[in-house]
Amino acid sequence: MNVPPPLHGPQFSSYAADEVSWLLTDLSHVALEAPAEEREAMMQAKAGHYAESLPVEYQPTAEYLELFHQALAASAARVAHAVGVVTELVVAARRTPVLVSLARAGTPVGILMRRWARFAHGVDLPHYAVSIVRGRGIDGVAMRYLAGHHDPAHVMFVDGWTGKGAICRELREAVTDLAAAGGPVFDPELAVLADPGGCTTVFGTRDDFLIPSACLNSTVSGLVSRTVLNDRLIGPGQFHGAKFYRELAPGDVSGLFLDAVTARFAEVADRVAADWPALAATDRTPDWSGWRIAVRLAEEYGLDDINLLKPGVGETTRVLLRRTPWRVLIRPDARADLGHILLLAEDVGVPVDEVEDLPYACVGLIRPRGRRPVAVASQEAVHQ
Repeated sequence: MNVPPPLHGPQFSSYAADEVSWLLTDLSHVALEAPAEEREAMMQAKAGHYAESLPVEYQPTAEYLELFHQALAASAARVAHAVGVVTELVVAARRTPVLVSLARAGTPVGILMRRWARFAHGVDLPHYAVSIVRGRGIDGVAMRYLAGHHDPAHVMFVDGWTGKGAICRELREAVTDLAAAGGPVFDPELAVLADPGGCTTVFGTRDDFLIPSACLNSTVSGLVSRTVLNDRLIGPGQFHGAKFYRELAPGDVSGLFLDAVTARFAEVADRVAADWPALAATDRTPDWSGWRIAVRLAEEYGLDDINLLKPGVGETTRVLLRRTPWRVLIRPDARADLGHILLLAEDVGVPVDEVEDLPYACVGLIRPRGRRPVAVASQEAVHQ
């Protein structure tokens, strides 16, 4: 079976051609977007899979964009440090790694790691973006492409952050199934900037902090949609699909985000050089604490489906941007760093509860099927 070639910018995505090779099928010509309420009803009724359609792209207000720029200015050095630490761990583990980002959140992280490798080691690492779908596994056609062009032992999968660890589990199961079926053998370890869920050994930090690329959708991810796996559109021998939103180019901040973080590499280089060996020497065994906490919170809030609970800053942002949110939990001491979460919650009328012993900065809860939206008792719930 012939495997198609990768896609590259600027024909697909606003990233430069050498920054990432997309192992995806271009579905830009297909109308796939559906309102959040419609998609949520479909998913919770088991009448379709979330990857068969796309959410409508959130169009940020001027106020929200200002919060993004403020967050980027405040966190660029912290993100740069995490990029440096995780990249050094990957280089030490793989020698000549092949970065394989999980599209879409992993893609800007993979590009930053590639830039760090060039900055710190003078090497240009291969970087690909592939699709993984919860409940459906990783793109097998993409895996065959990678195995045909690189030693699978050199591949390091990359994502932005962990929440409960669902994607870590999905990746491990998919890679195991692929090998069991006689396919190539990949190491399922996942490298992330932040691992608050305690799901992997390769991370820049285990703190739950705002990674500004989580604040927006395609306009901070090369104008590429989340991935699509729809049997009507994707046939045998084709990569999973995605759309390139060329029409959103006027609001694209993908390059701005990358350049702002890259500009801080020299500033954090000495700290990275000291911190990554110290981290490498520690016991980084995953404890899956995020999953246990999610189970506890799901019980406390009466959720019979753990997938309706999304812990961490990045996952909470996703709930507010493209799902039907029910409520948001925040840790009181993290409030000052969650301006974009509070603004989004206010915009959609979702109550914000302060939870003192929350191990994450925040947690987003998706409204269960049949439940009415929770009324916000007063604006103090958001602004207190």
